[in-house]
Amino acid sequence: MTVHALKPAKVANLASEVSPEEWQARVDLAACYRLIAHYGMSDLIANHISMRVPGEPHAFLINAYGLLYEEITASSLLKIDHEGNVLAKPEFPDGLDYGVNRAGFVIHSAIHMAKPEVNCIIHTHTYAGMAVSTLECGLLPNTQTSMRFAKISYHDYTGVVLDTAEREALGKSLGDSNALILRNHGLLTTGATIPEAFNAMHRLELSCKTQIAAMSCNTQLVRVPEKVVEDTYTMFQPKVRRPFGVLDWPALLRKLDRIDPSFRD
Repeated sequence: MTVHALKPAKVANLASEVSPEEWQARVDLAACYRLIAHYGMSDLIANHISMRVPGEPHAFLINAYGLLYEEITASSLLKIDHEGNVLAKPEFPDGLDYGVNRAGFVIHSAIHMAKPEVNCIIHTHTYAGMAVSTLECGLLPNTQTSMRFAKISYHDYTGVVLDTAEREALGKSLGDSNALILRNHGLLTTGATIPEAFNAMHRLELSCKTQIAAMSCNTQLVRVPEKVVEDTYTMFQPKVRRPFGVLDWPALLRKLDRIDPSFRD
């Protein structure tokens, strides 16, 4: 079924007004939003995915607060800086004035500021991710997929993230990991590229789903020896293998083009 996106007004020439690199980032980011929705990881208009603007290290693209993920297009994304100033914003039809979600700005600016090597950040509120975020044991390395996240980071819940004072703590909590469990809240993954961050979120979500499924069986779980977990974790780390998402992304874009190519608008 084709989903018709909410098309911003007066953006017909946006592709020619921004750099080719920014336009490509917009297309890929819009695709990422659509894929998160397609794979059941969206939460109505909540949550956020951001991408640092190529050539503009202090600016990033993020969704307009009020659009469903399945409506997002390359031209509907907002460009903001690390202080929350809106640098570029489309005009939406019918006088709708969609701005930036405050929590989204705080969380994403925190990571972009703390980690200059990170370009894409994905944050979700899925039932599996939120469930694992409430468990004292956290994410267990009990499957090959979850062993990729054997050293995942955690950030304790202090309330809705609206205060920029929490940005430093968020950056410290992430540390050197590319994935973070926000306790009593949800999941967050990062990447140097959009495909890398999406691949991490897809696998992290799968890890949480399998853990919840296994724990619900009310029987003892098989524990994997720590040495095996460590070796498996190492195999998934950078410089050990090609970057994640390299092979996935073109195929995922083909999938979206078959479903609804309007993300490219």
